[in-house]
Amino acid sequence: MTELPATRRPPARPPAVPRAPLSDRVRLVRNLLPPLIVLVVGAVELTISLLGNGQRELWAHLLFYGLVGPAATFFSVEWIAEGTRARERAELELRDLYGQLSASHGRLQGVQELMRDLGGAPDLGAVLEVAVRGAVRVTGATHATLTVPGGLSGTARGETLLSAPSAALHPLKVSVPGGGALLLHFETPPSADTAELAQALAAEVATGVEAARQRTLDLMTLYSVDQSIRAERNMRRLLSRVTGTMAGRVGAEARAAYLSDEDGVLRLEYAQDRRGEVSGGGGMSGDGASRNDVPGGGVAPAFAARVAQSSGPLIVTGAEACQVFPEARSVLGLPMRDEEGLVGVLMLGDPREGVFEAARVSLLALMAGQATLAVRNARAYLYSEELAISDERARIAREIHDGVAQSLAFAALKLDVVARKMHSDPELAEADVRAATALLREQIKEVRRSIFALRPIDLERYGLLETVRRYVLDFGEQNNMKSSLDVTGEVHLSPGDEAVVFRILQESLNNVAKHARAGEVRVTLDGGARRVLLSVKDDGAGFDLEAVTGRVSSAGGLGLTQMRERLEARGGQYRVLSMPGRGTTIEAEMPQA
Repeated sequence: MTELPATRRPPARPPAVPRAPLSDRVRLVRNLLPPLIVLVVGAVELTISLLGNGQRELWAHLLFYGLVGPAATFFSVEWIAEGTRARERAELELRDLYGQLSASHGRLQGVQELMRDLGGAPDLGAVLEVAVRGAVRVTGATHATLTVPGGLSGTARGETLLSAPSAALHPLKVSVPGGGALLLHFETPPSADTAELAQALAAEVATGVEAARQRTLDLMTLYSVDQSIRAERNMRRLLSRVTGTMAGRVGAEARAAYLSDEDGVLRLEYAQDRRGEVSGGGGMSGDGASRNDVPGGGVAPAFAARVAQSSGPLIVTGAEACQVFPEARSVLGLPMRDEEGLVGVLMLGDPREGVFEAARVSLLALMAGQATLAVRNARAYLYSEELAISDERARIAREIHDGVAQSLAFAALKLDVVARKMHSDPELAEADVRAATALLREQIKEVRRSIFALRPIDLERYGLLETVRRYVLDFGEQNNMKSSLDVTGEVHLSPGDEAVVFRILQESLNNVAKHARAGEVRVTLDGGARRVLLSVKDDGAGFDLEAVTGRVSSAGGLGLTQMRERLEARGGQYRVLSMPGRGTTIEAEMPQA
């Protein structure tokens, strides 16, 4: 049989007062009164008998038995009743004391329940709702209103038919530490005990409100860190943002990040203190001075190795802290670890001792976990960039080998033939020279087109729209072709998606210049509600889609096929529309960010 919860138990009954033994007065009367009566009666009868007068004996008996006997009995019983009344008063006082203790216990239990509910409230709104309901339940108020700084408030009512406080109720207002007020309304004037209870409730409410604010601030900090590092690919900026946010959260003056290299060795990747900033184990400080005083010259100190082997944060003080940061007296180390193993170690240092003892280390550990994922992503991006560069170099090598190199070799053979025919057949030699010259000029154009396609474009500096506008304009000038750009709607893409869209534009225009033999190319960029559409349309020769299906690329280049795969991997779509003699249209769709 399960026991009812504490809040559901019926009110306890006062303990029954046990039957006490006979009081001293009753015992005295019981023991002394019978013999005393016998003695008195005997003495009186003896005295009356000595009178020897019948009339006197009659009056003596009437006087004694009619007056003295009842009077003695009355005073004896009254004496006993006084003791009984004293005992009843004591019992009543005991019952009153028990009632007060029961009420105090109920109020204390209500305060404990309120503290528990405040601790479990997920946000500030829930804290206010729990607080006003608990205040009504504990104090017995008819209405309660709680206001806190920031314009937030909560209201609750007890067992009353009134929907709002009326003038007939008695208000009690107490201040909430840290700002705000708790307003209670009672049907009868509140007692001093109730006022003290309201003050205690206000203090607990202030604690709950502050805890909710702290949790909200922690969540906002985590969200801010997540947003700032989610798409960051530059390792230095990434580590600067993460460690800067963490240091600002606890007021630390020094910060550093050690990352594990391919050999599993921890090396300094970023550090900053009051003297300046260091990247990659060495560099320049903010005032231009060399920062070769970084501990270990870029190799992690012994404390970092200890943190790397631990499963959670570690704090060190004294001389060992100075080995991490020269001016630090307290250092906090946070391991960055995921399912694949150790990623690195983050360090926070401060010249004050014990500054990290009361810090929210659990929050900093969560931020270190976010940094772990961001570092993995940044390294993966760098690796993908290296692969992309390698693929681009291979593509350029193939184009040079299959195009420019063969054409130059053919021109060299032509010139060798010309040298042999120069005296025997001058006219034929001159024609071969002209053919070789035309071929060389065409290859010069091809080289210039390749250089233009490889020219670095600063998307991060100019943004997608301005970069596309400049590129389309330069493309027309470089290739002696009419080019136009039409932008409609709003375009909101992530940095990675912008890079993919721009690379598809580059490859598409490069293929127009190499294969289309077009006189005009039109580029449109349309930002819809959910997707961004890029269209590259030329008026060139076109081609038969069915005839080229299954070949390297329906548009004529291996690079565009790779871009199409990257586009589809990001949820986009790719289409080629072409017919012989009617030009070609390339369309790429990318979801809006």
